[in-house]
Amino acid sequence: MPRISIFPTDTMSPEQRVVYDKIVSGPRGRIQGPLRAALHNPELADKWQALGALLRYGTTLPPRLSELAILVTGRACNSPFEWYAHRAEAEKAGIEQPVIEAILAGTEPPGLSADDAAIYHYAIELNRHNSVSDAIYGVALARFGERAVVELTALIGYYTMVAMTLNCHEIPLPEGVAPAFALPQHTEMKP
Repeated sequence: MPRISIFPTDTMSPEQRVVYDKIVSGPRGRIQGPLRAALHNPELADKWQALGALLRYGTTLPPRLSELAILVTGRACNSPFEWYAHRAEAEKAGIEQPVIEAILAGTEPPGLSADDAAIYHYAIELNRHNSVSDAIYGVALARFGERAVVELTALIGYYTMVAMTLNCHEIPLPEGVAPAFALPQHTEMKP
């Protein structure tokens, strides 16, 4: 059960309706996930959806490499919704089941191509250490160039924000969908 009301609702303001209509008429074709929470602030939701559309559909990274980085990030952030949404996208982009299952299990996928390995290791290090080593950075830079490395870093950062939003507000999976893994249990901190 979500911790906040999620959109769409019958009580949307005109500003929320404009952003909602923009989202569903764009490349996503629907509203799900974190934008259902972000619509509490229409300006935030509008800028969020624009950045997300750019990073998802407008970079030099092919869909396969973007989805690989997103899957690694969704799993690293323990986000069942992000995993659910992007597992299907990863499959559409041609990522093989053994690769997907290895990422889900937290192990290095077998038989990665050089491009896939560069993306995988970059995403793993950035998620674990909030930066990447010179060696991993150098491989990505040599394979993809400066623009793509900037785009890759932004993509991983964006999907970290997505995962945090999904997890924090407990945005539910679609009805009938079981999570691939459980959210970690929290211990209460005393104020």
